[in-house]
Amino acid sequence: MSIRLRTAHTADLAPAELRAVRGLLDDAFEGDFSDQDWDHTLGGIHALVHDDTGLVAHGAVIQRRVLHHGRSLRTGYVEGVAVRADSRRRGLGGRVMAALERVIDGAYALGALSATDEGGGLYAARGWQRWPGRVHVLGPDGIVRLPEEEGATFVRPASTGTLDPLYDLIFDWRDGDVL
Repeated sequence: MSIRLRTAHTADLAPAELRAVRGLLDDAFEGDFSDQDWDHTLGGIHALVHDDTGLVAHGAVIQRRVLHHGRSLRTGYVEGVAVRADSRRRGLGGRVMAALERVIDGAYALGALSATDEGGGLYAARGWQRWPGRVHVLGPDGIVRLPEEEGATFVRPASTGTLDPLYDLIFDWRDGDVL
């Protein structure tokens, strides 16, 4: 079976491709992928893996800003990583992540993502570091701590070097970040 990896900006994906990605994400997250999650996945670089049957894996990296120790870091934030159920455990998630990591390492000061329990092993095996410190978002009403993201947030220092966990990560706000 032929496996093809393609990277493309959201603007370069046809409507049918975007529908296929959304369908894959809806299926992979078993209905727990909201319209806000979808919105967070758009506007950056997508890694798409196809085989002879169609789209089998996807991930995207979008730009966010993270405040850390008095600096605003241009951050490649990973969103919407999924592999079709019948294609898991074949290394396709790793192929998606390798493509996204190339973008992060070449264009951002930092990589970050929020992992599900199932996905954490993939990221840790690839050298992503579970963030041991506190996580916040700069919301419309100021800085809000996100304790549910603590322990689920992973970072990949790119050009910024090592981060100090004594200082919080404060992410820019997006719809759905703060309830």
